[in-house]
Amino acid sequence: MSASDPSNLIDLQTRVLSGPKLVDRLGELALAEGARRVLVVTDPGVMAIGHAQRGMESLRASGLEVGVFEDVHQDPTTLDAQACASAMADHRADFLVGLGGGSSIDTAKAGNFLFTNGGEMRDYWGFGKAAKPMLPLIAVPTTAGTGSEVQSYALIADAESHTKMACGDRKAAPRVALLDPTLTLSVPHEVTAHTGMDTVTHAVECAVTRTASPFSSMLAREAFRLGHTALPQVLAHPADLDARGRMQTSACLAGMAIEASMLGAAHALANPLTASFDLPHGEAVGLFLPGVVRFNGRDPYVAGAYRDLAVSAGICAPEDSSAKAVMELVARLGELLDLAGMPRSIAACGVKEGDLPALAGGAASQWTAGHNPVPVSEADLLMLYQGALSTAR
Repeated sequence: MSASDPSNLIDLQTRVLSGPKLVDRLGELALAEGARRVLVVTDPGVMAIGHAQRGMESLRASGLEVGVFEDVHQDPTTLDAQACASAMADHRADFLVGLGGGSSIDTAKAGNFLFTNGGEMRDYWGFGKAAKPMLPLIAVPTTAGTGSEVQSYALIADAESHTKMACGDRKAAPRVALLDPTLTLSVPHEVTAHTGMDTVTHAVECAVTRTASPFSSMLAREAFRLGHTALPQVLAHPADLDARGRMQTSACLAGMAIEASMLGAAHALANPLTASFDLPHGEAVGLFLPGVVRFNGRDPYVAGAYRDLAVSAGICAPEDSSAKAVMELVARLGELLDLAGMPRSIAACGVKEGDLPALAGGAASQWTAGHNPVPVSEADLLMLYQGALSTAR
């Protein structure tokens, strides 16, 4: 493995701070990192709630010049990246704060690529293609889902083809991730459910991908242990700050695991469905996850990795067989989907039998498909779509 290969490598270059009301220390932290002219990248919803204003007040109290780009869209595209880069130029920014969900943090990273290195986003599709230094970034997530706050990748869709491009470089990773659970208290129930299932899916997939390492698997196991217990608590008791903090930690650990182990077939299946049927990402990946676990669990080695995951999470006993552990894991994932109020079939999302071949073709082209622990052909992906067409229990 070369030094430039991101596989099985975690730098842990992002400093992670966690605790209630940490957003009020944002100015202090940015100043310590050398900031003078800060652009805050956020979205209209976070602005309306007032979270972005809290962050900007802290920045200004530390004597920093503050600008804001608040036009981030969900599932950002190359247009968002270009608009963010223009805002950075207008403000003459020397520092960035991504304050919001994964879309805001990814847009800040994407704008950083273009502002510092020029060109177009497709020039950075892949890893390590930014030749010049990039601006430092502090990530302040207001949801518990993507783990983008500790990742060196920005996930950006091409505005014309809708192809999702993973654009990564170690220079793009945030300097600081600030996990403040009070910022997640205002997240709507539906978004909490979607982002929570995204976190759970990240953890389960990262634990078994073909590029997983012992370290990334350890992170994934702890992320799942925290997430599968905290998510029901947050859904039932939205004001439970401790549970929300555990969900943020779960998302962060899973994000670290993604850096090394990447993701698998559930994400490959979900992306075409999200693009064609406007299904929320967390809902889509969660819907496919039980079927993917069943599919992968037929391999004895992968079943053993799922067993380790289930045992560490308290889902099954250490003496249980791998086959039983896979069954218990699938059952627990189904319980989480039901608690989150999510559909269990793609037919419920408007998908018809005739849509499946095109979806399978799109899934086969997804980069995550190549990291699935069991090789998946287009025919395999079609079979998984067919299995998800009717409600599976």
